[in-house]
Amino acid sequence: MEFIDKILAQENYAFMALLAVGVLIIWFLPAMLALIFNRKHFKLILLACIPAGLSFIAWGGVLIWATTGKVVDKYANKTKTES
Repeated sequence: MEFIDKILAQENYAFMALLAVGVLIIWFLPAMLALIFNRKHFKLILLACIPAGLSFIAWGGVLIWATTGKVVDKYANKTKTES
């Protein structure tokens, strides 16, 4: 906690702005990955990122959801062709 207090007590606004941008990028990383891997559910993943950023487990679940979109369709199509 002292580290965060030291950072916020500084008057280095450029560093604080860079830190805030970095946090937002990490927070919404699943939404950015959903644009590549799971475009069909992008809006839902984007909305899910907002509260999920407060929980590492929920954020990890949204990240998995965002990256497995095309994989699920690939294996679903494979099982349909095998039947």
